[in-house]
Amino acid sequence: MDRRWKQLGDLLVNYSLGIKPGERAMIAMVEPEAYPMALAVYEACIKSGAYPQVQFLSEELNRLVLKFGSRKQIEWEPEMEAHGMEWADCYFGLRGAHNLDVFWDIPAEKLSALRRAMGRISTLRWEKTRWCLIRVPNAALAQQAGLDEETVTEMFFKACLLDWTALSREWHRRAEILGQGQQIRVVGRDTELTFSVKGRTWAVLDGKINMPDGEIATSPVETSVDGCIHFESPGLLGGRLVEGLSLCWEKGELVEARSSSNNDFLQTVVRSDPGASRIGEFAFGTNEEIKYLCRDILLDEKMGGTVHIALGRAYPGTGGTNRSAIHWDIVKDMRQEGEVYLDEKLIFENGHMLI
Repeated sequence: MDRRWKQLGDLLVNYSLGIKPGERAMIAMVEPEAYPMALAVYEACIKSGAYPQVQFLSEELNRLVLKFGSRKQIEWEPEMEAHGMEWADCYFGLRGAHNLDVFWDIPAEKLSALRRAMGRISTLRWEKTRWCLIRVPNAALAQQAGLDEETVTEMFFKACLLDWTALSREWHRRAEILGQGQQIRVVGRDTELTFSVKGRTWAVLDGKINMPDGEIATSPVETSVDGCIHFESPGLLGGRLVEGLSLCWEKGELVEARSSSNNDFLQTVVRSDPGASRIGEFAFGTNEEIKYLCRDILLDEKMGGTVHIALGRAYPGTGGTNRSAIHWDIVKDMRQEGEVYLDEKLIFENGHMLI
């Protein structure tokens, strides 16, 4: 086995979650290709004195529920998964990529119902555990990125095995400056979006809850969001690519949502619950080792030179109050065109932070 899996397993257990002897760790292995990562994390947990438990999940299993299950089965909250969140002190989501067309013939309403059920499990993870999510590279990820598997795998390890302590210091310095402002304005192609961050804090995501990581994030004041944002790269949720996506708000209320593909799915998602159409998060991507958009949010949202919003659930630690079963991160690539202003001072231009 590639020695870097063990390095990463040690990093996740001892740095990301800081597992202590006697703690209980749930390891969710998603797709078969995540097995080397599961082995490495399991070994590091045992060496730390923890009690790890492994579960297997797959989008192919979800397809069977959607294809042959009743409405009640689709909307069912998996009881063992929910219990696992209550049982575990720590949770590792080792998520292998999957065929993005696995749900090609599933109606949008069914898929949205399943995602709501999974969103309730995700909420329990947030509320009950210390957690870390990892996108494990495989052939499916390389294919959706339009790259070869070696390139994707090398990028993954480089983006994970960093000097997180030094990077964290620099990102906290930037977060402190951002915290002194009150209003953000994002400008780009077909984009002019403003919102207040008064009273909100900026969180530094430095390898503790995602790997690879790299974000400086906050939650906009819910009723302050005005304007529109357009996304050059597709949004991805539940295996559905939503291309040509544009969203507009007035005083925090979504007034327009349109896309050139899977528009029926988009409309279903934003109507999932009262909070699904609001912005729960705004963030800068800060990991410079992620160089290629992979159509995978766990990687793309961390890419240096990008910003992203999340529809739905706000991060509790930033002061956001929006609640939803949905948390849909959507990335805007600003490396070639785009600016961000803090209280009308230019702080980000063409992919570069100026603070």
